[in-house]
Amino acid sequence: MESPTKHISDPEPLILQLQRSLKDPLPGVAAQMKMATAVRQTQPGPQDRPRSSAVLSLLHTTPDGLALVFTLRPTSLRHYGGQISFPGGGAEPSDLTYADTALRETEEELGISTHDIRILGELTSLFIAHSQNLVHHFVGWLPVLPPLNPNPFEVDRVLQVPLNALLDPRSLDTYCWPRDGLMLSAPCYRVGETCIWGATAMMLNELLEVIRRLHTWRGSSPGLATF
Repeated sequence: MESPTKHISDPEPLILQLQRSLKDPLPGVAAQMKMATAVRQTQPGPQDRPRSSAVLSLLHTTPDGLALVFTLRPTSLRHYGGQISFPGGGAEPSDLTYADTALRETEEELGISTHDIRILGELTSLFIAHSQNLVHHFVGWLPVLPPLNPNPFEVDRVLQVPLNALLDPRSLDTYCWPRDGLMLSAPCYRVGETCIWGATAMMLNELLEVIRRLHTWRGSSPGLATF
Protein backbone atom coordinates (compact mmCIF):
# COMPACT_ATOMS: atom_id res chain seq x y z
CA MET A 1 0.00 0.00 0.00
CA GLU A 2 1.33 3.41 -0.93
CA SER A 3 2.01 5.63 2.07
CA PRO A 4 -0.72 8.28 2.42
CA THR A 5 1.86 10.73 3.70
CA LYS A 6 3.32 10.93 0.20
CA HIS A 7 0.42 13.20 -0.69
CA ILE A 8 1.00 15.87 1.96
CA SER A 9 1.15 19.21 0.18
CA ASP A 10 1.43 21.29 3.34
CA PRO A 11 2.49 19.57 6.58
CA GLU A 12 2.35 22.82 8.56
CA PRO A 13 -1.21 22.28 9.92
CA LEU A 14 -0.12 18.92 11.34
CA ILE A 15 3.02 20.44 12.83
CA LEU A 16 0.98 23.20 14.49
CA GLN A 17 -1.42 20.61 15.92
CA LEU A 18 1.50 18.59 17.25
CA GLN A 19 3.03 21.70 18.82
CA ARG A 20 -0.23 22.46 20.61
CA SER A 21 -0.69 18.84 21.66
CA LEU A 22 2.74 18.76 23.30
CA LYS A 23 1.48 21.41 25.72
CA ASP A 24 -1.37 19.13 26.83
CA PRO A 25 -0.98 16.36 29.45
CA LEU A 26 1.41 13.81 27.99
CA PRO A 27 1.05 10.01 27.77
CA GLY A 28 4.14 9.93 30.00
CA VAL A 29 5.72 6.92 31.68
CA ALA A 30 2.76 4.67 30.86
CA ALA A 31 3.51 5.08 27.13
CA GLN A 32 7.24 4.60 27.65
CA MET A 33 6.78 1.39 29.65
CA LYS A 34 4.87 -0.27 26.80
CA MET A 35 8.24 -0.62 25.03
CA ALA A 36 10.35 -1.42 28.10
CA THR A 37 11.99 -4.65 29.17
CA ALA A 38 10.27 -6.57 31.98
CA VAL A 39 12.22 -4.75 34.70
CA ARG A 40 12.95 -1.10 34.08
CA GLN A 41 13.85 1.79 36.39
CA THR A 42 12.41 5.00 34.91
CA GLN A 43 13.39 7.54 37.59
CA PRO A 44 16.66 7.91 39.55
CA GLY A 45 16.77 6.59 43.10
CA PRO A 46 18.64 7.97 46.14
CA GLN A 47 21.79 6.06 45.16
CA ASP A 48 21.87 7.36 41.58
CA ARG A 49 23.86 10.36 40.35
CA PRO A 50 22.51 10.86 36.85
CA ARG A 51 24.02 13.09 34.22
CA SER A 52 21.57 15.32 32.37
CA SER A 53 21.35 14.77 28.63
CA ALA A 54 18.95 15.57 25.81
CA VAL A 55 17.82 14.05 22.52
CA LEU A 56 15.90 15.37 19.53
CA SER A 57 13.11 13.70 17.56
CA LEU A 58 13.59 15.59 14.31
CA LEU A 59 10.59 15.54 11.98
CA HIS A 60 11.17 16.44 8.34
CA THR A 61 9.74 15.74 4.89
CA THR A 62 10.96 13.02 2.52
CA PRO A 63 9.61 11.52 -0.73
CA ASP A 64 7.89 8.94 1.50
CA GLY A 65 6.21 11.61 3.63
CA LEU A 66 7.12 12.78 7.11
CA ALA A 67 10.05 10.99 8.71
CA LEU A 68 12.17 10.94 11.87
CA VAL A 69 15.97 11.02 12.05
CA PHE A 70 17.81 8.27 13.90
CA THR A 71 21.50 7.45 14.14
CA LEU A 72 23.20 4.08 14.17
CA ARG A 73 25.92 4.27 16.80
CA PRO A 74 29.37 2.81 16.03
CA THR A 75 30.08 -0.51 17.74
CA SER A 76 33.22 1.06 19.24
CA LEU A 77 31.25 3.33 21.56
CA ARG A 78 31.27 2.49 25.28
CA HIS A 79 27.53 2.83 25.77
CA TYR A 80 24.97 1.39 23.36
CA GLY A 81 27.40 0.77 20.51
CA GLY A 82 25.64 -0.67 17.46
CA GLN A 83 22.22 0.53 18.60
CA ILE A 84 19.85 3.00 17.01
CA SER A 85 19.32 6.29 18.84
CA PHE A 86 17.92 9.77 18.48
CA PRO A 87 20.59 12.46 17.95
CA GLY A 88 21.64 13.76 21.36
CA GLY A 89 24.07 13.61 24.23
CA GLY A 90 25.19 15.04 27.54
CA ALA A 91 24.53 18.60 28.67
CA GLU A 92 27.48 21.01 28.76
CA PRO A 93 27.94 24.14 30.93
CA SER A 94 27.59 26.31 27.84
CA ASP A 95 24.05 25.02 27.18
CA LEU A 96 21.49 27.48 28.53
CA THR A 97 18.65 24.94 28.30
CA TYR A 98 18.25 21.24 27.63
CA ALA A 99 16.74 22.17 24.27
CA ASP A 100 20.09 23.85 23.52
CA THR A 101 21.78 20.57 24.43
CA ALA A 102 19.60 18.61 22.01
CA LEU A 103 20.25 21.10 19.19
CA ARG A 104 24.00 21.30 19.80
CA GLU A 105 24.37 17.53 19.90
CA THR A 106 22.26 17.16 16.75
CA GLU A 107 24.48 19.67 14.97
CA GLU A 108 27.64 17.89 16.12
CA GLU A 109 26.42 14.41 15.22
CA LEU A 110 24.74 15.13 11.87
CA GLY A 111 27.06 17.90 10.71
CA ILE A 112 24.27 20.36 9.95
CA SER A 113 23.23 23.81 11.10
CA THR A 114 20.32 23.60 13.53
CA HIS A 115 19.49 27.31 13.27
CA ASP A 116 16.27 26.64 11.33
CA ILE A 117 15.00 23.77 13.51
CA ARG A 118 11.84 24.71 15.35
CA ILE A 119 11.46 23.10 18.78
CA LEU A 120 7.81 22.02 19.04
CA GLY A 121 7.87 20.88 22.64
CA GLU A 122 9.21 18.44 25.19
CA LEU A 123 8.12 14.93 26.12
CA THR A 124 8.62 13.05 29.39
CA SER A 125 12.20 12.68 30.60
CA LEU A 126 13.55 9.14 30.99
CA PHE A 127 16.18 7.84 33.40
CA ILE A 128 18.62 5.29 31.96
CA ALA A 129 20.20 3.46 34.88
CA HIS A 130 22.91 1.64 32.90
CA SER A 131 24.52 4.87 31.68
CA GLN A 132 23.27 7.05 34.56
CA ASN A 133 21.61 9.53 32.22
CA LEU A 134 18.42 11.51 32.77
CA VAL A 135 17.34 12.12 29.19
CA HIS A 136 15.21 15.12 28.21
CA HIS A 137 13.31 14.42 25.00
CA PHE A 138 12.49 17.25 22.57
CA VAL A 139 10.57 17.26 19.30
CA GLY A 140 11.82 19.42 16.44
CA TRP A 141 10.64 20.32 12.94
CA LEU A 142 12.74 21.09 9.88
CA PRO A 143 10.83 21.12 6.57
CA VAL A 144 13.79 19.91 4.51
CA LEU A 145 16.82 18.08 5.88
CA PRO A 146 20.02 19.63 4.44
CA PRO A 147 22.96 17.53 3.22
CA LEU A 148 24.49 15.67 6.15
CA ASN A 149 28.09 15.37 7.26
CA PRO A 150 27.82 12.94 10.19
CA ASN A 151 30.58 12.69 12.77
CA PRO A 152 32.17 9.24 12.18
CA PHE A 153 33.21 8.93 15.83
CA GLU A 154 29.58 9.19 16.98
CA VAL A 155 27.53 8.08 13.99
CA ASP A 156 27.97 5.00 11.82
CA ARG A 157 24.93 5.78 9.68
CA VAL A 158 22.00 8.23 9.62
CA LEU A 159 18.53 6.72 9.18
CA GLN A 160 15.39 8.50 7.99
CA VAL A 161 12.47 6.33 9.07
CA PRO A 162 9.01 7.16 7.65
CA LEU A 163 6.54 8.19 10.32
CA ASN A 164 3.80 6.28 8.56
CA ALA A 165 5.75 3.03 8.89
CA LEU A 166 6.29 3.57 12.62
CA LEU A 167 2.57 4.28 13.13
CA ASP A 168 1.68 1.01 11.41
CA PRO A 169 1.04 -1.61 14.14
CA ARG A 170 2.80 -4.16 11.94
CA SER A 171 6.08 -2.43 12.89
CA LEU A 172 5.76 -3.72 16.47
CA ASP A 173 8.01 -6.72 17.04
CA THR A 174 10.31 -8.34 19.61
CA TYR A 175 14.08 -7.93 19.76
CA CYS A 176 16.03 -10.83 21.30
CA TRP A 177 19.66 -10.97 22.40
CA PRO A 178 21.83 -13.38 24.45
CA ARG A 179 23.33 -12.42 27.83
CA ASP A 180 25.07 -14.66 30.38
CA GLY A 181 23.70 -17.79 28.78
CA LEU A 182 20.13 -16.50 28.71
CA MET A 183 18.03 -15.16 25.85
CA LEU A 184 16.58 -11.76 26.72
CA SER A 185 13.86 -9.92 24.82
CA ALA A 186 12.28 -6.49 24.58
CA PRO A 187 9.54 -4.88 22.47
CA CYS A 188 10.84 -3.05 19.42
CA TYR A 189 9.85 -1.14 16.32
CA ARG A 190 11.06 -2.90 13.19
CA VAL A 191 10.94 -1.15 9.81
CA GLY A 192 12.79 -3.13 7.18
CA GLU A 193 16.23 -3.83 8.61
CA THR A 194 15.89 -1.03 11.17
CA CYS A 195 15.23 -2.28 14.71
CA ILE A 196 14.54 0.36 17.39
CA TRP A 197 14.43 -0.90 20.96
CA GLY A 198 15.40 0.03 24.52
CA ALA A 199 15.27 3.64 25.71
CA THR A 200 14.88 4.98 22.17
CA ALA A 201 11.80 2.83 21.57
CA MET A 202 10.36 3.94 24.92
CA MET A 203 10.74 7.63 24.06
CA LEU A 204 9.54 7.04 20.50
CA ASN A 205 6.37 5.35 21.71
CA GLU A 206 5.34 8.38 23.74
CA LEU A 207 5.76 10.61 20.68
CA LEU A 208 3.74 8.24 18.51
CA GLU A 209 0.92 8.18 21.06
CA VAL A 210 0.81 11.99 20.98
CA ILE A 211 0.67 11.94 17.16
CA ARG A 212 -2.10 9.33 17.11
CA ARG A 213 -4.42 11.57 19.11
CA LEU A 214 -4.12 14.55 16.74
CA HIS A 215 -7.35 15.68 15.07
CA THR A 216 -5.69 15.39 11.66
CA TRP A 217 -5.00 11.71 12.18
CA ARG A 218 -7.52 9.37 10.56
CA GLY A 219 -7.15 5.62 10.27
CA SER A 220 -8.18 4.59 6.76
CA SER A 221 -6.25 1.41 7.47
CA PRO A 222 -5.39 0.18 10.98
CA GLY A 223 -2.59 2.29 12.37
CA LEU A 224 -1.86 4.23 9.19
CA ALA A 225 -1.60 7.98 9.43
CA THR A 226 -3.46 9.80 6.67
CA PHE A 227 -2.34 13.32 7.42
